[in-house]
Amino acid sequence: MAAAINITNFSLHNQLTPEYPMTEDEIREIIERETRAWDNQNLDMLMSIFHQDMVWPWPRTVHSHDPIDWFFEIGRFNYERWRKRWQKLFDSHRLVHNIRTIQKIVISPEGDGAFAVVDVDTLWHRKDNGNDFHWKGRACKVYTKVNNQWKMIYQVGLLNYSDIGANSANTKNIKNVGETRSKQS
Repeated sequence: MAAAINITNFSLHNQLTPEYPMTEDEIREIIERETRAWDNQNLDMLMSIFHQDMVWPWPRTVHSHDPIDWFFEIGRFNYERWRKRWQKLFDSHRLVHNIRTIQKIVISPEGDGAFAVVDVDTLWHRKDNGNDFHWKGRACKVYTKVNNQWKMIYQVGLLNYSDIGANSANTKNIKNVGETRSKQS
């Protein structure tokens, strides 16, 4: 299965000073690396993005914006446990498509922390019964720079923000600053 990654419409605006010129590219690279890891079901690549203190709470549904409804499906990052979990997914599912659209990248003024708002549309097809397993929603991926490397330290499972209306930023006016797209044949 060949994977294709296309990046378009990048016009990122951040709070960087001239001493941190590469940071946006570095954040974009880790997002692209994560996308390639899912596309190619490459566990080594996938595991390379996580910080040793990574945690990943999940909302019960894409509409569970209140954290009172969130839970942990898997605890703090543990290389062997997380690797086994993702291998089980890769063994039991076929990737249909994996589309990641970067909506926004924000860098801390110090250049050592960042977050990216990424819209995700990843469709898995279960091999044994044909059921679909669809990841669709918006993620806020939080990164920290440790020993000159960016690692993901936190992400909440995907949420749909289109249903919360005026109580949030108007998501229809967010400029699409990039897209990472892959379709599996």
